[in-house]
Amino acid sequence: MSNKIYVGNLSYGVQENGLQSAFEQFGTVSSCKIITDRETGRSKGFAFVEMSTAEEAKEAISSLDGSDFDGRPLRVNEAKPQERRERSRW
Repeated sequence: MSNKIYVGNLSYGVQENGLQSAFEQFGTVSSCKIITDRETGRSKGFAFVEMSTAEEAKEAISSLDGSDFDGRPLRVNEAKPQERRERSRW
């Protein structure tokens, strides 16, 4: 199991420090990044959190998946490797 976690169904008002605090109760958070739109800077409603160990990540996933966070049920699971995309030639 990887240490990197996908967190979906986030409220657009969630800040990285608040999300990080939620995961810190399960161990050390190495990084926390809410994904934003390049043009507007607005949250896309999902994030990636990296824990220091796979055991901490597993515990965070099992505890937080489906839990209420800022009024919405979180979708929390192991992050999949990013697929390589072809660059547009335009």
